[in-house]
Amino acid sequence: MKSTSFLFALVLVAAASAAQSQMASPPVAPREPVVDDYFGTQIVDEYRWMEDRWSDRFKAWLQGQDAYARGVIDRIPGRDALQKRVASHSGAAAVVSSVHLAGGRLFYGKREPGQDTIKLYLRQSFDGPERLLVDPDQAATAGHHYALDYFRPSPDGRKVIYALSAGGSENSVLHIFDIDRGRESGETIDRTEYASPSWLPDGRGFYYNRFAAVGPNAKDTDRYLNSRAFLHVLGTDPATDRALIGTGLSGSVAVNEVDYPFVEAFADSPYVLAEISHGADAAMTFYVANAGPDGIPGAWTKVADVADKVSAVLPFGKRLYLLTYRDAPRSKIVSVDAAHPDLARARVVVPQSDRVIESLDASADALYVTELDGGLSRLLRVNPASGAAGDVPLPLQGSLAGPAVDRRSKTVVFGLTNWITAGSHYRLEGTRVLPLALTPKWPEDTSAYTVEEVRIPSWDGVGVPLSIVHRKDIVLDGKNPLWLTGYGAYGYAFMPAFVSRFLTLLEDGGVYAVAHVRGGGEFGEDWHLAGKLATKPNTYKDLIAAAEYLHAHGYASPATTAIEGRSAGGITVGMATTARPDLFRVVFNGVGDNNVLRSEHGTDGPANSLEYGSTKTQAGFEALYSVDATQHVRDGVAYPAVLLTSGYNDPRVAPWQPGKMAAHLQAATASGRPVLFLVDFDAGHGMGSTRSQRDREMADQLGFFYWQIGKAAFQPAAPSAASGR
Repeated sequence: MKSTSFLFALVLVAAASAAQSQMASPPVAPREPVVDDYFGTQIVDEYRWMEDRWSDRFKAWLQGQDAYARGVIDRIPGRDALQKRVASHSGAAAVVSSVHLAGGRLFYGKREPGQDTIKLYLRQSFDGPERLLVDPDQAATAGHHYALDYFRPSPDGRKVIYALSAGGSENSVLHIFDIDRGRESGETIDRTEYASPSWLPDGRGFYYNRFAAVGPNAKDTDRYLNSRAFLHVLGTDPATDRALIGTGLSGSVAVNEVDYPFVEAFADSPYVLAEISHGADAAMTFYVANAGPDGIPGAWTKVADVADKVSAVLPFGKRLYLLTYRDAPRSKIVSVDAAHPDLARARVVVPQSDRVIESLDASADALYVTELDGGLSRLLRVNPASGAAGDVPLPLQGSLAGPAVDRRSKTVVFGLTNWITAGSHYRLEGTRVLPLALTPKWPEDTSAYTVEEVRIPSWDGVGVPLSIVHRKDIVLDGKNPLWLTGYGAYGYAFMPAFVSRFLTLLEDGGVYAVAHVRGGGEFGEDWHLAGKLATKPNTYKDLIAAAEYLHAHGYASPATTAIEGRSAGGITVGMATTARPDLFRVVFNGVGDNNVLRSEHGTDGPANSLEYGSTKTQAGFEALYSVDATQHVRDGVAYPAVLLTSGYNDPRVAPWQPGKMAAHLQAATASGRPVLFLVDFDAGHGMGSTRSQRDREMADQLGFFYWQIGKAAFQPAAPSAASGR
């Protein structure tokens, strides 16, 4: 006799293959309660079965949800026209994703106008013709695209490491391309998602991180444990690569199973660094050693540990420069003797100021420090010999990409963008900032739009930055479509980025707003700590305060407001949905963390417990429960219309997180408004998604939004069971 689970799966497979337009309702998720006791508190999880994420049963339920949602959205009039408009903006011009300098050559990822994927290009000189090196589309198979995950040129620019992964999985496979010979080396290394490869100065090999091999029955949480730092020598079998740092490894520095160890070399330095990442914590452990002639480091000397709150170390000359936020929430840069690193004798190079120091790099003659100043990027040039520091004059106020540096060159390359200006690149030659024509000027005129940067009071009086983008001629009558987004985690600052896909919304008189909620890094570590662990509720409360401000000032009303959050932003919008369902008409919850009480059981859950909390302690449980959206959904509440999304291959937030939220809301809501769950089976967390996939998602969201706020041209011809009208 077949089990009920097997029969349920068969039913869902049949439902998924049925005509989408005939599906009257989404498939109901069976409730199979599991009760957990957390320090005397009983918590019921009705959908624990979904955590068997690769099971046929769960996949069939996802297919049924996606088929139903697809059928509903495809019936929205004007949805296809929206996708054409979105695509016309997103593909209007070439886009450069990252830039590297090596051996006088320029390496960069670029997507040409109208194309879907980022490809790897090379220029022999800044003004020379470009050459295509790697095209991920050549690896594509039926139903699965490939993405360029990362690339690193050798110091002489004659070889380049690059990684590809399929279907948004981020399952990177590392390759080596010989530029002068114009071909692959033939050496490939899998399990290199977080490889952070670092070339030896002579280019004979490189250091990299590799995850341990796990068996077919391993738990998701096993996948990112016990990684090791290796040395690969070109021309040898990667299976023989020497492990330098890792658990259970003789001669290794101390690491635990959750740590990610890396070894980094520098083209102009006799030193190498061991860098131990402890998951979500920005503070790392660092060691320094002399670089051996064969690439094997000498004895390691500890430079800094977690308590020292050092997030980056950079050798320059005979000294090490450290970026630290110990006793400096907005960070400072100090230096120590590389041969005898003693933080007690550290010199302050760049003191803490009102700006937030974000990163540290070095060219042949200077240190370059990126800073965040009131939401805008600054680039500081520091002379390491004299200590003199000064701002590099930036031709655009906005976000800085880079800088790209070559330790053997004085030239620096960087990109700039803001909310209404497409990215452009520049090179710094001495004190001169010169345009670098990697892409043509964006062809669309954005002069009709404006940006307001305000600071609004949150629930406790704390001022929260709010960026508001809209047409200059909108009327503040409360009737404009408002798309409000927020993130607020890991100390990540939500920086200005060109809103190409939102130009369709702005053209239609809509408002795009970003709430820089607590938990991010806009004001340094203090801002991060104000939305982390026990203070995490501030994150969603700040988003609510932003919505209230925008409503009070006439930008929109609850009837015309959508909120959006992705990944950790799923906590932000998920909790805002359950706390104030009356404040929004639409919720976009993308690849969202919604069931954080169980986040430790996801692929990178153990590492992320440092950010959210762990159920192994009572304080951790209480922090997690306070922001677990699935536990705050209540039966009979009139919830907004909700569109959740997931990528089936997502390694960061497993589909069961948004899946559980969809099941809870579909069972509980009393508003009659739809709760839809779209699943892309050729995608992951969004990294590696194609332009077409992103355009399609944006058109789905805009069409759903316009339908739900009552735009006449987007109402289905006949009443739909999902419309609530």
